Amino acid sequence: MCVQNGGMNSLDGIRVLDLSRVLAGPWCTQTLADLGADVIKIERPGSGDDTRTWGPPFLTGDDGKESQEAAYYLGANRNKRSVTCDIAKPEGQALIRELVAHCDVFIENFKVGDMARYGLDYETLKGINPRLVYCSLTGFGQTGPYSERAGYDYAIQGMGGLMSVTGERDDLGGGPQKVGVAVSDLFTGMYATVGILAALRHAERHGEGQFIDMALLDTQAAMLANLGANYLVSGKSPGRMGNAHQNIVPYQVFEVAPKPDGSADHIILAVGNDGQYAKFCQVAGRPDLSADPRYVRNQDRVRHRAELVPILTEIMKTRAKADWLSALEAAKVPCGAINNLAEVFADPHIQARGMVTHWKHPLRGDLPLVSSPLKLEKTPVRTDMPPPLLGQHTDPVLRDLLAYDDARMQQLRDGKVI
Repeated sequence: MCVQNGGMNSLDGIRVLDLSRVLAGPWCTQTLADLGADVIKIERPGSGDDTRTWGPPFLTGDDGKESQEAAYYLGANRNKRSVTCDIAKPEGQALIRELVAHCDVFIENFKVGDMARYGLDYETLKGINPRLVYCSLTGFGQTGPYSERAGYDYAIQGMGGLMSVTGERDDLGGGPQKVGVAVSDLFTGMYATVGILAALRHAERHGEGQFIDMALLDTQAAMLANLGANYLVSGKSPGRMGNAHQNIVPYQVFEVAPKPDGSADHIILAVGNDGQYAKFCQVAGRPDLSADPRYVRNQDRVRHRAELVPILTEIMKTRAKADWLSALEAAKVPCGAINNLAEVFADPHIQARGMVTHWKHPLRGDLPLVSSPLKLEKTPVRTDMPPPLLGQHTDPVLRDLLAYDDARMQQLRDGKVI
């Protein structure tokens, strides 16, 4: 394993060669980089990761001019080093194979079979580095009837069942609805991180790497969680429930008294057990609803959802949001506001938890971006900003790891390899 300067991060000494782009792979490698791994992000010369241009919004500099650096890219690539290499060229493929000898992890999200065409498949690379942990992220995995298809988050949310349980109830005018962020990509990135860490542990103990086959559709099926179990146990497909919970009542969004300007306002009521329900009924001034045998137990409340929820709907409209939240929080009944992003990042708790990191960017003296949520006592996460310049680390990486001199790097530039 490589040796990295510094010394207080969990993954110090681990080097990752990252040929992934867009989101699932970069989300995985961003987490590894947060934990201290040296992530070398391989990007296409001239254009780089697709997400560098996925805007607006683009970063606006202190001079007020809009750059070509998309916020999307900035949100998924912190703590990495950017190296340009055209793997479509034989010289580029050879360069990657040279780098593999100095790396512990290789990650890519190309179509099934593409890496073999480039001589960068696992069978080839493990011959160079037997300890290599090789992670491939695809839409449908390396096997199965869909393996050669391209898979994208939106389609996977549909095919994996998530859109069938997301959105307002059909009888209330609902229909299929995707989640507001690309959760299939993000889930897969996080599972890939876990798999890589497990494989590194195996390599540490036994001296051998392994291949990790990560598929977005597999991950989405796994992340159906209790709803997947509901179907497999009962044989009944759950439908969309809007903002209500499939298995718990009352656990949903309720409209409360209007805002001062007369517009609608809402809160989340998340009663998780029978004791909390009894406390809620006390706060609501309706202790009779917790004594009614139809509603005492959660399983009975679920069965009698159609009668109970309309009653609660009218009760909730009698008091303002702030009144409900303060009373329910005092009674230890789970509840919450529904914040827009401006309210999220202005929240004093979010600020106290350090969930925004401020960097000094070449174009902007203060660049705020979302922080890692990982908080480790002994080995805190790294806080380096995403590489702003495409290929800004190409020369130091090739010089330090491969001992390339200026003439060799100029030769590669002349050939448009880097």
